[in-house]
Amino acid sequence: MRIGFDLDNIFIGGPPLIPHTIIERMYKKRDHGELLYRIPSYPDQLLRQIIHLPMLRPPMKKNLVFLEALAKKNKNLYLISSRYKFLEKRTAALVKKHKLDTHFHQMFFNFANEQPHLFKNAILKELKLDSYVDDDLSLLKYVAKDNPTTTFFWLTSANYSQPLPKNIVQIRALTEITKDKKL
Repeated sequence: MRIGFDLDNIFIGGPPLIPHTIIERMYKKRDHGELLYRIPSYPDQLLRQIIHLPMLRPPMKKNLVFLEALAKKNKNLYLISSRYKFLEKRTAALVKKHKLDTHFHQMFFNFANEQPHLFKNAILKELKLDSYVDDDLSLLKYVAKDNPTTTFFWLTSANYSQPLPKNIVQIRALTEITKDKKL
């Protein structure tokens, strides 16, 4: 089974005291309904570097323990993160600190500063994953259209009552991806 994972809010938590809605506004913009992400200019990059300090991005320990156990059984795990180039050093430090490179067959980062949904869609098409886990529903809806045979898991604590595309499953805990599956 080939499984991909996002990084932030899957294995690394978000900054404390900043509501998710504010983070969403910092990262996304809407243009006539089209999904677009803000590729930050220099002043915004400084702010984002601050909120990506390791002390402000705590590890999600349960998810890291789950990853470690899963990696012992499955060697086809992939990390696909849309972090931009200006976060490369912070990202390398996180990968090293949490030994993520020992759990993943390959890791992909958006260091070419592409639109995150386009970057991830290209990687997903190339890898032909069975499953992919992310916390960004807008992105998942976008990539689900082009990857109909992949099961997408939306990791969220949100109460969401609208119907999801048939290949997107809402989960509240990462361990749910192994429910009824032999991974």
